[in-house]
This record gives sequence, C-alpha cells and structure tokens, in this order.
Amino acid sequence: MEQTWDFYLMAAMYGFAGLMHFIKPKVYIKVMPDFMPKPRLMVYLSGVAEVVLAIALLFSKLMNWAILGIVAMLAVFMIVHINMLRGGKHAAGVPMWILILRIPIQAVLVWWAFQYYN
Repeated sequence: MEQTWDFYLMAAMYGFAGLMHFIKPKVYIKVMPDFMPKPRLMVYLSGVAEVVLAIALLFSKLMNWAILGIVAMLAVFMIVHINMLRGGKHAAGVPMWILILRIPIQAVLVWWAFQYYN
C-alpha cells in the first residue's frame, strides 16, 4: 500500500527520536522519574523500541502492530512528561509552557498514528 509523505515523516521522526536516546542519553536520563529503576537501561530500551517501531512501520505486515506499539509507547512516555511538570530539577530546564504543551501534543501523536491503522 502506498503511503503519504507524512507517514514517512512519522516513521523518520520516531527513528530519529530513538537514535537520539543513544547519541544524547544524558538528556533522557536526566528527566527519568526517580522511581524508575535503572534509568540508563530504560533510556536505551526506549530508544531501541522507537527505532524498531519506526522500521516496523515500513512493513505492511507489521504496520498495525507498530502503530499499537507507538501508541503504547506514547502512553508510557506520558509518565515522564507528567513527572517533568513537577518543575525544578524534574523539568531539566525546559520552560513550563513547553512542558504543558507537550501533553496535548501526545494526543495529536496518538491520533496521527491511528490515521494509518487498518
């Protein structure tokens, strides 16, 4: 099935985001909630998940599973976004208005992924 440019943009976005977990892990480790075990491992595992899901999107037999995985991943990442709303060291220097804006953006990302679910 032929996909539109924004589908490939979505796949590239998740692939790039996943790679960034390996390129700049300290950025992601810094925002991990205190209760999460082994933050470095969690950052690397989430990076692997994003890259694998981005690649899986490109295979028609895996696309629906990849979309469900992306939605589940976004739900789990919401834990980090909410934790960052606590401010202070948890916000890692990100302005509060951006942290607040990220919450509805998560909903848009879920909607975007579901546009391709068959």
